[in-house]
Amino acid sequence: MSLKSILTISLIATLMSTSTTRAAVQTKTIEYKQADATLEGYMAWDDAQPGPRPGVLIVHDWMGPSEFTESHARKLAEMGFVALAVDIYGKGIRPKSPQEAGQQAMKFKNDRTSLRARVNAGLDVLKSDPHCDPAKIAAIGYCFGGTTVLELARSGADIRGVVSFHGGLDSPTPEDGKNIRCKVLVLHGADDPNVPPKDVAAFQQEMRSAGVDWQFVAYGGAVHAFTNPKAGDNPARGVAYNAAADRRSWEAMKDFFAEVFK
Repeated sequence: MSLKSILTISLIATLMSTSTTRAAVQTKTIEYKQADATLEGYMAWDDAQPGPRPGVLIVHDWMGPSEFTESHARKLAEMGFVALAVDIYGKGIRPKSPQEAGQQAMKFKNDRTSLRARVNAGLDVLKSDPHCDPAKIAAIGYCFGGTTVLELARSGADIRGVVSFHGGLDSPTPEDGKNIRCKVLVLHGADDPNVPPKDVAAFQQEMRSAGVDWQFVAYGGAVHAFTNPKAGDNPARGVAYNAAADRRSWEAMKDFFAEVFK
């Protein structure tokens, strides 16, 4: 066989291998329960990767589960994690407008006990999945989801870390910071009008008082929802996509995972 033929076969094998790897990400919809509520999560994992691997819980923004969180689950699966995009609102409860979203989000923001119960139910599902190493789990959340993963930490969940992307920082019970057993990373829009300076100061004091291992990164020029391309491009509205902050925050999350999962 000629050298040219060998190289051609090698190239074809490489391309086939690459194609197979890319096609190896599997997804499924999972129904699970929390008390009397039926919830619907979306799980993604790389079927070509053997054995348990770190897990990442993803919590949606105030509009509820969507392609946004599902796409991030698939992206995390491609990176070698098993990812579960959870459902806080309940199966079939998908806001159609900001007004409906506000009603759903405030129901849980005003009842942090229920919020913690819903997100911990998703954590139990992820921990029980055979693809997941239950000793290596982190949680990330966007906007309302950022608030939620901080509440997961405040609940005392046995996880490695939480990452809040442009999430709310307020807490009706800041003393619960002492329950936090994991590392905390907050990725914040420096000009976010939905998170006033007093909330930032109170959050940082909560972390200091509780002796938490925490990081706070503020992106200049970024407002609320800076990771979501559907947020528009007008920062004057207080809600806008910021490509630089989106890219930088994702890289910060990856560095954080490298630390907590080492």
